[in-house]
Amino acid sequence: MKVVFVLLIALQLYSATSFITKEEYAANLYHNPRGIGCQMCHGELGEGKKIATYKEEGEKKVFEGTPINKITFAQFYTRVNSKIIGMPRYYLTDTEIQTLFYYLHREEFKHAAQTPKPSH
Repeated sequence: MKVVFVLLIALQLYSATSFITKEEYAANLYHNPRGIGCQMCHGELGEGKKIATYKEEGEKKVFEGTPINKITFAQFYTRVNSKIIGMPRYYLTDTEIQTLFYYLHREEFKHAAQTPKPSH
């Protein structure tokens, strides 16, 4: 029984010390989820980005990555898991999707965590 207890304590201490922070993991995932980073099409802050201009039947067209920093988590989750023309399929785990969403909204999360809670 003592061995199990010691192993549990060691595991808890090990898990508490991570090699990278949540912010570093989120940034790495956003910049290289599966070969090409989200910022290449959606911009550094998820604001959207023009990728290319081209002509189709004599008409000038713009191919751009849409903004993803102002959508809800439900919308974000659906879009990441949908077949969208021009967007690679990443087959991300739910945790990776949550981490990407956190990356785009990290300042909101930090602000919410620092806001004092009303006392009852």
